[in-house]
Amino acid sequence: MTEAGTDTVPAGTGGAPRSDLQAEIAGRILAMLAEQRPEPGSRLPEQRVAKELSVSRSPVRTAMQFLEAQGFLRSEKGRGFLVARLPEPGEAAQEIPESRLSVIHDRMLRDRALGHIGHEVTEAELAERYGVSRALLARVLARLTGEGLIERLRGHGWGFVEMLENDRAYEDSYEFRIVVECGALRARHFAVDPVRLETMRRQHEEIMARPESVTSEHWFQTNTAFHEMIAEFSGNRYFQQAIRHQNNLRRMREYAEFTGMARARIEQSCREHLAIMDALAGGDLGWAEALLRRHLTQAADYTSLEE
Repeated sequence: MTEAGTDTVPAGTGGAPRSDLQAEIAGRILAMLAEQRPEPGSRLPEQRVAKELSVSRSPVRTAMQFLEAQGFLRSEKGRGFLVARLPEPGEAAQEIPESRLSVIHDRMLRDRALGHIGHEVTEAELAERYGVSRALLARVLARLTGEGLIERLRGHGWGFVEMLENDRAYEDSYEFRIVVECGALRARHFAVDPVRLETMRRQHEEIMARPESVTSEHWFQTNTAFHEMIAEFSGNRYFQQAIRHQNNLRRMREYAEFTGMARARIEQSCREHLAIMDALAGGDLGWAEALLRRHLTQAADYTSLEE
């Protein structure tokens, strides 16, 4: 298995991706379909996917050929790849080997959350601890940087962002989020994107239809996407950055203790999100703010990372 991820799988073979990078890209494309929910039959250009994932087109093409064999995509001469069907909540493609990058990424976050590695680390320390090459480590650090979970320190080493280490920090985070998210609804350039809102509604309705099949990870992703959507509607990048940062802090703690949540809680949160979306669709921002404030206030009473 190569780290560069340049091996290819012949089109139509249906074989599993042959490199870490190809496996990672296949999983990320599937996650993209689950999050963006494009209409079946719509085009999914290789170039756009490669640009969005910041990788070259060759491994993207191999990953898309694999997803075609899995039935998620289909190809047409002259049109490239099209969406064949969308993944069900929590569904994953079969035969995707777990990317070594993802394994190291998750181990590193879990070790940091549990205090097994410090706030500041060096590449040499990480490479020795996890037994990886500098090339693979660079990709892991690039992913963590993109997620806002680590940053390069001036002069030497890397520093992880702070995390929600105790109940007081967790409560302070929710207090901050109530101020910021409700404030986003009052931003002067706030504008609802009807297409984005409808896509988000469909995702929640699919979860409501089969809450027993929804994994904790899938709900966490849907939940954070909902709150980041509201921040994006504000048209103010500082609201967006603040909410994204809070979600990243929650993600760090998730690796240490977030193992699941009750089905009833998932359904309740979905209903609350849907009510907020109804108010947004109807243009009643005052009611949407009241519902959002109540939603976040109630969520702050829970000790685990869920809403």
